[in-house]
Amino acid sequence: MEGHLMNGYEASLSAVADGVHAWVQPDGSWWMNNAGVIETADGVILVDTCATETRTRSLLDAVDSVTRSGPIVAAINTHAHGDHTYGNSLLPQQTMIIGHEHTRTGMCEDTLLEACPPIWSPMPSWGKVTLRPPLLTTDDRLTLHHGGLRIEVLHPGYPAHTAGDLVVWLPDQRVLFTGDLLFHQVTPLILSGELEGALRALDWIAQFDPAHVVPGHGPVIDADALPGVLESHRRYYEFVRNSADNGRSEGLPPLAVARRVSLDEFAGLPDAERIVLNLHRAYADRTGQAIDIQQAWSDVITLNGGPMATHV
Repeated sequence: MEGHLMNGYEASLSAVADGVHAWVQPDGSWWMNNAGVIETADGVILVDTCATETRTRSLLDAVDSVTRSGPIVAAINTHAHGDHTYGNSLLPQQTMIIGHEHTRTGMCEDTLLEACPPIWSPMPSWGKVTLRPPLLTTDDRLTLHHGGLRIEVLHPGYPAHTAGDLVVWLPDQRVLFTGDLLFHQVTPLILSGELEGALRALDWIAQFDPAHVVPGHGPVIDADALPGVLESHRRYYEFVRNSADNGRSEGLPPLAVARRVSLDEFAGLPDAERIVLNLHRAYADRTGQAIDIQQAWSDVITLNGGPMATHV
């Protein structure tokens, strides 16, 4: 295991199967994502990068220290959000960036690097990262055959965490990288996706029958723990849906609902304030209206009593 201490949080690169590694950044909260490293006989394939220059360079240093299989030939982005993609720009120019068509669109429309609003504190220190969207895209699935490995890249067929979620499945090693379809021991976020899709994706993930799962945020999940993790997500999403339906029936806005609900088992998770963002998504899904993004972010800052805490 390769460890790197950053701002008091030790990120680590650990093996989950022969030649397959998980880069995990505790505590998995805002901007603290996971990534993956797949060694093949002909080079390395990454699953996602990181949000900032410092964190991405730490990942790349760890990759150099544990792999001996040549250059980084490809990087697969599980979705468009910057914590998983901004570090693309630090990869070698010859590295092929792969993602969903919606991921490319989302990255091309991203403005946070240029003008990040004061939503987080401290503000992320991006360093020298720029937008580098996927060059190769899919709207369904593709398979990489590289260096003797079969690497399947699949979309669930509907929006969930985002419209362009991809998982990376290694059938021979039975390792699944889910991106932000799963948040382990961290509050899920569905602001950019759809609530019903996030629920449906849980059964879709289960059918892979993986031995190890690398979530988008939080600790690696082994097979015996996966059913409990999926059920916890299900309970949370159903709680969001029921809270939204009750609030709408009473004519209450999402912030009022978020202020009155008890999070109970979910109260201690990092980023619990996401409840109001997820309620905005649930309201929009029911009404068919677009989310007022500015209102949603204003509400989460109000609920949180100020900008959300970061460690980046």
